[in-house]
Amino acid sequence: MTGYGDGTIWMIILAVALGTYGLRWSFLGAFGNRPMPLWAQRLLRYTAVGVLPAIVAPLVVWPAATHGQPDPARMTAAAVTVAVGVLTRNVLAAIVSGMAALYAMLYLTA
Repeated sequence: MTGYGDGTIWMIILAVALGTYGLRWSFLGAFGNRPMPLWAQRLLRYTAVGVLPAIVAPLVVWPAATHGQPDPARMTAAAVTVAVGVLTRNVLAAIVSGMAALYAMLYLTA
């Protein structure tokens, strides 16, 4: 299928595993017993805020359910979710309103 032999595949898996472990160890093992600078602590607070939209955005813009074609229903639901989240600062309200908007738009456009 891929053109790679079993040994090559296992070597790639081992290299990626060692690289991932090395990156994590470099922060936790090498620097874990030292206090972290305040500027780094401030920046790390925004990690989840930066990573979650990066994971979700491609799924909204190019959803698998429409074979990668942009979908107005999902775009509308994402906009409603963001708007309710910003206005109310309530995660549950944002999720419920986004789900309601998605189902309403799917019903109206189908």
